[in-house]
Amino acid sequence: MGFLILLGLVVLVVFWVMGLYNRMVRLRNNRQNAFADIDVQLKQRHDLVPQLVEVVKGYAKHEMELLTRITEARSAAMGASTIDQKIAAESQLSSALQGLKVQVEAYPDLKANQNFLQLQEELSDIENKLAAARRFFNAATTEYNNAIEVFPANLIAGPFGFRRETLFDLGTERAEAEKPPKIQF
Repeated sequence: MGFLILLGLVVLVVFWVMGLYNRMVRLRNNRQNAFADIDVQLKQRHDLVPQLVEVVKGYAKHEMELLTRITEARSAAMGASTIDQKIAAESQLSSALQGLKVQVEAYPDLKANQNFLQLQEELSDIENKLAAARRFFNAATTEYNNAIEVFPANLIAGPFGFRRETLFDLGTERAEAEKPPKIQF
């Protein structure tokens, strides 16, 4: 009788470990799927940036440093292979694009150019979709991190190779994003 009770407890523990392990796998896969959604938006952004740069070049030939920085940041972002590298490279590209937005303010004719306006609108749309995808990715990452760090799941997570993952944050853009917007008339 004692043997059956012990066997029952062992079976319960095995099923409990299997349940925890399967949940962590689902959450890790959900996080990877969320980053795949970001990748789709990043691809669209990477395809749009050269077009935008070409239009701006026509108006701002002397601003080559900014345009070079954007092109280099785009190349770095496209060459990143890991999620952490992509997060860092995309933060750099976002910062470079922020510089472009500031530069455009100095060129009223450029702001009125139909091609530029269409590209700017598309870029704005992609940036909004990217922000939504980042929020979803960060929510998935937070849920995954919470699942592997809480007791008793943390006892299972470590031995099975589940590690804390990084969020997709603003990086250097954070200081700029926290400033209140300037409103000028």
